[in-house]
Amino acid sequence: MNHARVEAPNGDDIEAVTTALLTASRLLVAISARSLGAVGEGVTLAQFRMLTSLSVQGPMKLSTLADLLGVNPSTALRMAERLVLARLITRKVNPQNRREIILGLAPAGRRVVADVTARRRDEISQVVARLAPDQRTSLVQALAAFTEAGGDLPATVTQPIFFT
Repeated sequence: MNHARVEAPNGDDIEAVTTALLTASRLLVAISARSLGAVGEGVTLAQFRMLTSLSVQGPMKLSTLADLLGVNPSTALRMAERLVLARLITRKVNPQNRREIILGLAPAGRRVVADVTARRRDEISQVVARLAPDQRTSLVQALAAFTEAGGDLPATVTQPIFFT
């Protein structure tokens, strides 16, 4: 593995910052994939996004979940059916509207989210520990600003994080 030091981009160079973020996101996706693979449930990254959405948002209509994930309702339904068969989510008919399906996180799904998140947190912590304290401070500030600029809320210490 090449550990050559990369010069910090000029903050005004949008292309350099974008490239740095794409490179960092590749590392984060790899960490996510390893963490997910280590759990051994055969859950894909897309399915894990569904699990974490249900973990954070609570039970919701299939159509709402599809919108949240940015997928077609038919795609969300196929993903949900696989996760129901794996007993990771629950599927119930909405008592207020019998044509709607309400999806929720099953206890086994909650365990998968917790296990994957803990593994991911541990691996990211190992990477962060190799940074100098001033780099950590700068990284927190930069990532908080990036998250805010993207219109997302900052993550809490206990909130599961997922990637697209």
